[in-house]
Amino acid sequence: MKIAKLILAGAFALPLISSATFAQQALTGTVTQIDRINGTVGIRQAQDGTTGANSTGAAEEFKAPRGFSLDTLHAGDRVSFSVTEADGVKTLTKLEKQ
Repeated sequence: MKIAKLILAGAFALPLISSATFAQQALTGTVTQIDRINGTVGIRQAQDGTTGANSTGAAEEFKAPRGFSLDTLHAGDRVSFSVTEADGVKTLTKLEKQ
């Protein structure tokens, strides 16, 4: 019984660890849209992998934290960013123009 509880605890901990790792990873992409009124940014992530791969992936929308200025950001800018996700909402933690 103790082994079963240990395995179950490990199964629940794995997704939490992997999502925390995702939050720390620096990503790159291109800004597709900016909604300054609602404080959101649309970013299409840069594709990794084979040269000539299809780079027309869908853009994702991210919430900017309060006090985060979007005034210097424009559609088409290449950016480096980090994201956290809580309750299904992806929020930018870092955003830098390249």
